[in-house]
Amino acid sequence: MKKVYLTLIALLAVISASAQGWPANYNGVMLQGFSWNAYEAAQWKALEAQTSEFKGFIDLVWVPQSGKCAETVQVMGYKPYYYFNHNSSFGTEDELRSMIKTFKNNGIGTIADVVINHRNTEGWFTFPAETYQGVTYQMLPTDICKNDDGGKTLTQATKEGVSLSNNNDEGSDFGDCRDLDHKSANVQKVVKAYLKFLKEDLGYIGFRYDMVKGFNASHVGDYNTATGIQYSVGEYWDGVSSIKNWINNTGKKSGAFDFQFHYNMTNAIKYNDWRKLNDASLMSEDSYRRYAITFVENHDIQVREDNSNEGSKDPIPTAYIPAANAFMIAMPGTPCIFQPHWKAYEHELKSMIEARKLAGITNTSSYNNYANNKQYFANAVNGTNGRKLLVVVGIPSMMTTPSKTEYTRILSGKNYMYYLSSNSETAWADKASGTYEEGFKTTLTAVSKNSTAKLVYTTNGSDPTASSTQATSGTSINISSSCTLKVGLLINGTVSGIRTYNYSIKRFEPYNITVYVNTDDTGWKKVNFYYWGNTDDKPEWPGTPITQTKMIDGKNWYYKDFTITQKGGMINFVFCEPNDAGTKEKSQSLDITGINSTVFIKVGPEKNGGKYVVTNVTKEVNTGIDQPIIENTGKNVNNAWYTLSGMKMNQKPNQAGIYIHHGKKVVIK
Repeated sequence: MKKVYLTLIALLAVISASAQGWPANYNGVMLQGFSWNAYEAAQWKALEAQTSEFKGFIDLVWVPQSGKCAETVQVMGYKPYYYFNHNSSFGTEDELRSMIKTFKNNGIGTIADVVINHRNTEGWFTFPAETYQGVTYQMLPTDICKNDDGGKTLTQATKEGVSLSNNNDEGSDFGDCRDLDHKSANVQKVVKAYLKFLKEDLGYIGFRYDMVKGFNASHVGDYNTATGIQYSVGEYWDGVSSIKNWINNTGKKSGAFDFQFHYNMTNAIKYNDWRKLNDASLMSEDSYRRYAITFVENHDIQVREDNSNEGSKDPIPTAYIPAANAFMIAMPGTPCIFQPHWKAYEHELKSMIEARKLAGITNTSSYNNYANNKQYFANAVNGTNGRKLLVVVGIPSMMTTPSKTEYTRILSGKNYMYYLSSNSETAWADKASGTYEEGFKTTLTAVSKNSTAKLVYTTNGSDPTASSTQATSGTSINISSSCTLKVGLLINGTVSGIRTYNYSIKRFEPYNITVYVNTDDTGWKKVNFYYWGNTDDKPEWPGTPITQTKMIDGKNWYYKDFTITQKGGMINFVFCEPNDAGTKEKSQSLDITGINSTVFIKVGPEKNGGKYVVTNVTKEVNTGIDQPIIENTGKNVNNAWYTLSGMKMNQKPNQAGIYIHHGKKVVIK
């Protein structure tokens, strides 16, 4: 009995440890899957489409606040209104669920952006009533901090005879919404139900808490305990000491973004003094680096087109973005890569991540300073199995090259170098697995303490043997078509340390789509298409008048052709009935986002918030046209139309017949 009891105690201890703030010895990398106002790039469908590129490299994806806001068009979500309705500017709730499920099936967790410091209202004081699993949740005016909005809310409450909470705000005030009193039992009840919904229903595995300076840290600890969430990170914008205090006050049940890490990096670049990377940060402290989520740049620091963050913007100069990320990815803590950086340097960042994981670096790894010079800076980070990763930033060429018996250079780029400890005994290729638009060269390296080590490789997916093609360390080979490269060490006739690289060469070519809209259920006499996204044509509201119609499946469809001009491109729409002058809408639809293929959309008859609901009915429409699936199939993609005799046509045919398009027969009636 005693043995069983002790076993249970040990099991509970493991469960408790795994649920505390952020796992120890965690080797994952996080991606911030959005930037400010980049709605197309952050569409759920757009993120889900990148799953194969994320897999094996990105372990967590932090997405924007996914709840529906009071505003419906292009809002980032930081003025939350609904907690249990997740149709947002980034896609529908079904699309969100699909993305989360697809990520999960591929070993990728999704981090929710949780904005609970404040909440939007109708008027000054009315929160929405939401029913979930038979229980109705609604916050009340008495859940609003007494001193909200610098006292303006109390003044308005007095005028209207409304009672607020007796408690003042526990932290910083947010002026655009009502600050919530987290001491309120009702606030706690609603928030806990909301967080459980995010985790248990939608499938999020972690929370990023927005503006945690606005309420006491103990509430974050309480909420995380109630939900049993494993990954939690707070946005506490401050120096090391203050962030540590915040983590402590959560009961160490949450990690935090390491703002000081960002400050150190910007100072090193700004003052041209790489020694500043040696300054203290959350990551640099043994007992806190587990809770450090490091970052180079985020949506608050980037330069915004409207300069709405003038006081906080502090971007990394473009020339130093690769080096800044290289240093972050090599170091302990959990690196969080910014989406624009990922888009611009995906393959390079993948190689950095591969090096991190090959070396066995985790969020609790130790490290030693290797070089501390104004012109360059280097740390040797201790991984697992005795491996080390040496990262050099600044002007790496000024540093004395390490002995080959100690380190082997495996990666270099603008203002950085990576060296892997030679005892790793592995082969290496400096181009990571993934999809490339053009052929490329990859350099093969033998990482070994044996100076006679050579390399053998294949490009057909078979394991290399001693009789396979040989190469000396440092040899570059051409990759001109999709293949599986396997490269191994050859020492004394024995092959070891084989690594596999899956390369896909696919050139994107623009393609055409058609958007069909039926408005029979609205009674509209005219239709305008308002659209934005991957299109050069961006009409002013209320959009472009559409007069082209086609009878399909017994219904009248308004339609317009569009061209998708870039990889991952999508177009978003609002449909409306304009007034007689065409200068204003009489009524409109909700927006439908993330369109990248031919679709049939029905408007109405249902309404939501006074706007017509839109439904994608593509699968239900018998068009008489076999719609080809548009996909990137490589350099041989041909968007042209041909007759059965093989004659190329100048455009999509408008006469009935059988044609060849994308290698398929297409019947046009």
